[in-house]
Amino acid sequence: MRCLDSSFIVDLLAGDPAALRKAKELEEAGERLCIAAPAMAEVMMAAHFRGGRYLRKALELVAGLEVLAADGLVAAEAGELGAELLPRGEHPAAADLLIAASVRLHRKVLLTRDKGFSSIPGLAVETY
Repeated sequence: MRCLDSSFIVDLLAGDPAALRKAKELEEAGERLCIAAPAMAEVMMAAHFRGGRYLRKALELVAGLEVLAADGLVAAEAGELGAELLPRGEHPAAADLLIAASVRLHRKVLLTRDKGFSSIPGLAVETY
């Protein structure tokens, strides 16, 4: 199962050709999709800010996704991931650590264009 990052959804809503192709491929394959709660928060913040048609499209898109909750287990995993990255000089945002932890704990593949996720140990990442 693919877990959609906010970057994919934003690109999809913007009509990015690569995101549109990937979405069509996933739909044709009948793959179930999910989103980590922090990624959904990022998407909804932008959607509410923009409002109107963009908000309606975003709401329609996320309505069909399974949401991976950010609970205490995810928070603890995010803290561990962050601690692993600090000695390397990497300082990912807390939301990105929570997204990565959710995806890794649930053994999903993160679909993103954000190259920063590729350095997170044990995280399966796919770009488009």
